[in-house]
Amino acid sequence: MKTLYDVQQLLKNFGIFVYLGKRLYDIEMMKIELQGLYDSGLLDKCEYLNAELILRHEHRIEMEKEGQTNEAKIIGD
Repeated sequence: MKTLYDVQQLLKNFGIFVYLGKRLYDIEMMKIELQGLYDSGLLDKCEYLNAELILRHEHRIEMEKEGQTNEAKIIGD
């Protein structure tokens, strides 16, 4: 598992489809669903931690994008 798509496919194997319309929200909901699967014993620790790491990385990227967008709005005003 290396990408957000891979995490989506993992969740899909459990019948979980996440689409909230904003990538950042999707990532946050995937984290919640992933935690639920792990807490239920449906994922082993290694698989859970790998997926969590991917989601954290993607979340950080999205937050940086939003920060740049917000900075551009402030500068443009």
